[in-house]
Amino acid sequence: MTNEAVLPPVVDSRPDFEVAWREWHRRHEEVRADPHGFLAVTGLHWLTPRPQRFPDVPGEWHTGDDGPVVALGAGERLVVDGRQVQGRHEFGRIAERAGVTVGLDAGVLEVARRGGHDILRPRRRDHPLRVAYRGTPTYAPDRRWVLSARFVPFASPRPTTVGAAVEGLKHVYDAPGQIEFAVDGEPLSLTAFNGATPGSLSVLFTDATSGVTTYPANRSLAVGAPDEQGRVTLDFNRATNLPCAYTDFATCPLPPAENRLPIAVEAGEKTPYERLAGDSVDRS
Repeated sequence: MTNEAVLPPVVDSRPDFEVAWREWHRRHEEVRADPHGFLAVTGLHWLTPRPQRFPDVPGEWHTGDDGPVVALGAGERLVVDGRQVQGRHEFGRIAERAGVTVGLDAGVLEVARRGGHDILRPRRRDHPLRVAYRGTPTYAPDRRWVLSARFVPFASPRPTTVGAAVEGLKHVYDAPGQIEFAVDGEPLSLTAFNGATPGSLSVLFTDATSGVTTYPANRSLAVGAPDEQGRVTLDFNRATNLPCAYTDFATCPLPPAENRLPIAVEAGEKTPYERLAGDSVDRS
């Protein structure tokens, strides 16, 4: 992988804490650099009721109450659910934050719904952003940023509207509660959203490092399921960038206002090299 210089191989002589962190981050980087991951996205196309074509996607596309529809011309094809599709194909309604991945001759295409809009995101393994990726800089792992915390559930989940990396777009999440913790005696809290696995949690946040050493818009932290007393662990060493830190073709949510921490969380992933260089995704 191209990021080996940033993430040295795990060696047994390191303390267990650092070994575990390096192994976790190595796996995280592998997922990020997947041939069809976010670094491979070449475009973000918004579907409308009016049929339209896009330069990097076959077919003529539109959407409506019944979901995205493509009309493929002569010689054009997609692979949907393992079978080759030609002519007209209806994808049906796509749920918010869901999507399907279909095959293209030169990669894959994500057909998804974000912020109430149906979108297309083609992905190519040879996209320059992915090919040139050299890993993400991080703070050195530090046990100081492994914090004991308590999850306090709301009486009922609160619909929470947040902004997005794309101007004018909004996301709505159900927040099940808040996570309370302290840093150097200062009481703090974060509104939590549901995590990737049942019972787990996820928080979006910014802090005093945002826009200085870390990406200004957001960082994300996965949190394990609370125990019977509501206890959880916040390991900010595992705070990660969202896709919008790397590509302009992401619709990532922004943290709720109350998740702007007044402290400097000097842990986890820093601003990607690509953004430090002032680079952006090639939209050609």
